[in-house]
Amino acid sequence: MLAGDLAPALFSPLTGAISDRFDLKRVMISCELLQGLLLLLIALAMPPLPLLLVLVAARAIAGHVFLPASRAAVPALVPGDSLEAANSTLGFGTNASEALGPLLAAALFPLVGIRGVLLVDAASFLVSAALLASLPSLPPASSGERERPSLLHDARLGLGYILSAPAVRVIALGFFAIVLFNGVDDVALVVLAKETLRAGDSAVGLLLGAVGLGLLAGYALLARYGSRASMVVMLLLGFAVSSIGNLLTGLAWAVSAAFSMQAVRGAGIAAMDVATNTLLQRLVPPELLGRVFGNLYGAIGVAAALSYVGGGLLLDATSAPVTLMVAGIGGTVATLVTGLALPAAIRKSSRG
Repeated sequence: MLAGDLAPALFSPLTGAISDRFDLKRVMISCELLQGLLLLLIALAMPPLPLLLVLVAARAIAGHVFLPASRAAVPALVPGDSLEAANSTLGFGTNASEALGPLLAAALFPLVGIRGVLLVDAASFLVSAALLASLPSLPPASSGERERPSLLHDARLGLGYILSAPAVRVIALGFFAIVLFNGVDDVALVVLAKETLRAGDSAVGLLLGAVGLGLLAGYALLARYGSRASMVVMLLLGFAVSSIGNLLTGLAWAVSAAFSMQAVRGAGIAAMDVATNTLLQRLVPPELLGRVFGNLYGAIGVAAALSYVGGGLLLDATSAPVTLMVAGIGGTVATLVTGLALPAAIRKSSRG
């Protein structure tokens, strides 16, 4: 987790700044090619653990460069009134690939082994790069500047903008708080299924897969109907559903009840993802969009790491139901605070 999530998150001010300095199409293609190359090296060399961790961290950093670039590219590719549908479609595709990827790997592993699975994964990045090559050029919004400041200077400007823009600050802090409280759900669900509900590994798989099913359903619905909804309302609804879903899961008396709560919770996570992306794409100047998304996703990575640590300690000290209920209550409080602060922050940003 440290190599794949936390370490890249620490570089997020810089990874986002890269998106605002260069052609987004080239950035995304370069990231996909680099990730494919690193996976190829891992597959061919099968390096010892220390070197493997370095390569995994490097691939994760490349992924953290790709993520803000891909989100910053959306407003340049679709009309403003289609952002909800575009972000929903992007989320559906991303989560569908994450759901199908492990299934494909499990099917291939008996046939080609770990090296073959890694080679297939590397090839998938090459396919992605080839598809991205069909996009039009996406030059940076600040391409007219004669003298470009340093990357560190750009990174500082990005952080300064987030701190000074009320609406962006509230959205980012709200998202951070929701992940901080609810990020422990994966671990808690495993313990809930095995120790509290006395179920087996299949029940664990069902509970972990429920969120994924809810995510896909949520993205599909938002792609169809999202443009009719207020994104502010959708953001707060997503925050609330994702938090209350954990609270009610902690009260679940059977695997079926926990499955239902987590499936609904997945739809809430889809709503808050689409709403966050859409609001930021409309609120943030194009020349700062990559940095804002980079810092947001970096903060989410830090929040997830802190949630694993704090939630793990709470899980050891209490139980899975208590941990899930505490997570849900904390997330609900964060939702209420965000709901009170966000409308005024958006009005202030609009006047500014």
